Amino acid sequence: MDYSMKLQKVAVLGAAGKMGSGITLLTILEMANQMLKVENYGKTYILYAIDVSDEALRGLQKYLRSQILKVAEKKTVWLRKVYENNKNLIENEEIIHHYVNEVMSILRPGKSVEAANETYLVFEAISENMDLKTKIFYSINQNNPNQPWFLSNTSSIPIGELDKKANLQGRIIGFHFYNPPAVQKLVELISSDKTVAELKEFSLEFARNLGKKIIHSNDVAGFIGNGHFMRDSLFGINLAERISKKLSLPEAIMAVNKVSQEYLIRPMGIFQLMDYVGLDVCQLIMRVMNPHFPGENIHSKLLDLMNGQAIKGGQNSDGSQKDGFLKYEKNQPVAVYDPGAKKYIPFESILEKVISYLGEPPADLKPWKAIVNAQDKETILKEFFCGLTTLNTNGAKLALEYFNHSASIAKQLVSDKIALSEGDVNAVLMNGFYHAYGPVNSYIKD
Repeated sequence: MDYSMKLQKVAVLGAAGKMGSGITLLTILEMANQMLKVENYGKTYILYAIDVSDEALRGLQKYLRSQILKVAEKKTVWLRKVYENNKNLIENEEIIHHYVNEVMSILRPGKSVEAANETYLVFEAISENMDLKTKIFYSINQNNPNQPWFLSNTSSIPIGELDKKANLQGRIIGFHFYNPPAVQKLVELISSDKTVAELKEFSLEFARNLGKKIIHSNDVAGFIGNGHFMRDSLFGINLAERISKKLSLPEAIMAVNKVSQEYLIRPMGIFQLMDYVGLDVCQLIMRVMNPHFPGENIHSKLLDLMNGQAIKGGQNSDGSQKDGFLKYEKNQPVAVYDPGAKKYIPFESILEKVISYLGEPPADLKPWKAIVNAQDKETILKEFFCGLTTLNTNGAKLALEYFNHSASIAKQLVSDKIALSEGDVNAVLMNGFYHAYGPVNSYIKD
């Protein structure tokens, strides 16, 4: 069965979720691209969008229609060519709305997982829960006569374990999109030693057709992205706990968040990034990873405490940020949580003490936005980080410690044969996390 035929019957599990909605959008657009080819006229393409909530599925349909309309408005020249033989379509507006309706006609939203029993492909974007994933995979595999291929968006669970527990006989691959899937250019592709060759070939073609940058990760828990991010997060948490001996814990969290964003020139501080991903999600990923690395302790009591107090971060259905380590107003952090007092402490009440502790910021400190696309970015970064080594402030010392630890994580991922090269780790952090630079760089002189 060729590439296009595989896309004729597809299911997306968790289709209305944060990741699933983007995966559904990308998949239905690629299915439409195949459907509109001359050689495929008359063939039926169906995407079963499966989720647990009717309300979420209604929201998904609204989201898809609005996004498909935006795509169509940018592709009018191509669409005029596609529909050149349809004499009923004359004006661009008619062509655009006809295309939107054709793409939406592929969609079959519903709550029944059994719909996946008719498919050739199953994209999975459900909770990072091994038992839940394998239970659903096993059921579909037992009841689907087509021997479907499974493409899992898991960000941490080894593909070989999912394969073995669900008895998929190599018909599964890790296809890890980054959030949001429709925008992020990176895909982490993870094969087990049993993944069938045809599925690997399909996945590469699918990713290329979506315009994604493909990075291969070996099948080790956490892969490259979370292999770095979880350890980077734990370092930030441990650093905050360490300096909370001199500051209060909320002050320490604010200080580390400030250093990891401003001094390390990242789009978000480490605590804000954990909030964005979700503290419950971070906790789940660490639980997946921890048994696979007996020499490490990939666990945080502070994360346990936050989740135990129902402080979980993540996003609301409208995309706004939920409160986590930090409290947000209009998606901007304004306060930091004190788990001892079980309340948020406004930034303005602790900012002065945090700034005093960190010391005078570097004179050449520039925000991430000013550097990430600068033509002379490498020169700016080298001068900045070399300059940090000359400062004797707490802020500079913490930043250099954080910088070097991030690089050591990256090098360990290569040493442990999780990443194929240091360049791949750099690519994941720069493309998947929008860092201005990869963790393995020579900005600081030895």
